[in-house]
Amino acid sequence: MEKSFVFKFIGLDFDLTGIISSTLMALAVLFICIWLSRKVEMKPNKRQNVFEYLLDFTNGILKSNVSDPDAQNHLSLYAFVLFLFIWFMNQLGMFLEVKVDDWVFVKSPTADPVATMSFAMMTLLLSFTFGIQRFGVGGYLKNYTQPVGFMLPINLIEEFTNFLTLSLRLYGNIYAGEVLLTLIGNDLAHAGGPFTLILAAPLAMIWQGFSVFIGSIQAYVFVTLSMVYIGRKVTTE
Repeated sequence: MEKSFVFKFIGLDFDLTGIISSTLMALAVLFICIWLSRKVEMKPNKRQNVFEYLLDFTNGILKSNVSDPDAQNHLSLYAFVLFLFIWFMNQLGMFLEVKVDDWVFVKSPTADPVATMSFAMMTLLLSFTFGIQRFGVGGYLKNYTQPVGFMLPINLIEEFTNFLTLSLRLYGNIYAGEVLLTLIGNDLAHAGGPFTLILAAPLAMIWQGFSVFIGSIQAYVFVTLSMVYIGRKVTTE
């Protein structure tokens, strides 16, 4: 059974697997952004075109779901970095996993619910912040009683369910993909000698390709829903 390496510091548990994996992907995103944006010119080169396409792509998601211009300006960089960071995290476990015996040191961080819940919490905190800036504390809290006062408990429950669905959808898809890839590579490949080993190889490659697609879709869905939740906080119905 796979285990994550956890250590204690000042009374708190720290998941070394998640820290190492997340740091590697943060460095990868930083390197890609610096590499693509070097030598910015009026007539874009190929690398600059890729960078601008990615930025336009995330800005398109943002503008489709957040109508407030001020919020768009503040969220543009967040949507861009969030998409790239989650995309790289989703793909990591498909191509690289570092294990020592049963201890895992590198895998997809988004295959851990703590990581996806952290992303969801950032989005919800941003939505609260922009909502309060837009309407003030009193006006923001009043929105929980809209359209009628007895909707208050339902609206509060909705905040909690938004947090769970946003985080667990991403976690479930990435975790399931890694589990199936492990089953193909370990259990199926060694189940019946050379025949199953030959059968497992193309299946693993096909599933890796499919997992890249799923990881990309999940990054898109997460950013889209994040912008939807924030957009709802800065607009009146």
